[in-house]
Amino acid sequence: MVEFLNQFGGIGLAFLGGGLAAALCCIGSARGTGLAGEAATGLLAEDPGQFSKCLILQVLPGTQGLYGIVIWFFTLLQMGVFGGGGMPNLTITDGLKFFVACLPMMLGGFLSAIYQGRVAAACINIVAKKPDDWAKGIILCITVEFYAILSLLASFLMLLNIGSWLS
Repeated sequence: MVEFLNQFGGIGLAFLGGGLAAALCCIGSARGTGLAGEAATGLLAEDPGQFSKCLILQVLPGTQGLYGIVIWFFTLLQMGVFGGGGMPNLTITDGLKFFVACLPMMLGGFLSAIYQGRVAAACINIVAKKPDDWAKGIILCITVEFYAILSLLASFLMLLNIGSWLS
């Protein structure tokens, strides 16, 4: 195991953390928007005039994918990849620090996107039965979004201060 980590190196762990933050958030967003989209197709087959309301509910679980990309980019920025000085030399401990800093967004973004998609899919029923009350569905979705934002904030704050943690 130690030999594997020595070959993989700190830079690999840091890239893995940022990459997984982006990938898992995008996977969760794809799942969440897919769930809402599936629910919307039934309503839209009966009432195409509700498209804009359904679209807004479907788009909401997609924000986690954007949050994951922000953390990926910020991870690379903090690693110094964009500095033009070549690849940074990170110890395994340093790489683990980047990986751990990305964990809140990895897990929080992935799971909240799926759960928000489930809420959005259920809120399509509000649009179907009481179209004028569709904003209540948005509020229910935004409640789940709050936890994605907390995950983003946690990862961002850890990455922001990672320079003082590096060996």
